[in-house]
Amino acid sequence: MANFDNDKIQEFLKNGAVVLDVRTDAEYEEGHVPGSEHIVLDRIPGNIATVKGYEKQVIAVCRSGARSGQATDFLKQQGVDIINGGPWENVNQYL
Repeated sequence: MANFDNDKIQEFLKNGAVVLDVRTDAEYEEGHVPGSEHIVLDRIPGNIATVKGYEKQVIAVCRSGARSGQATDFLKQQGVDIINGGPWENVNQYL
């Protein structure tokens, strides 16, 4: 399992960061971080304005950290203050 920056995750959460879940609808329905936003990875490019509209730091999550990593790299290029939180359960443990 990849090593995610849990100190940074906790710092972002203290600052009121938005948790952005990029898994499929079915995966999200099975369980997710309470209060998280949900935009499936392939819909992220069409939702940049939505993500920027949160006006908060963002923690991307998925099942393993791979898709959230893709979302993080893409949204960083768009100027979003975002980190990869990895699996959603990884972030959920701090809430």
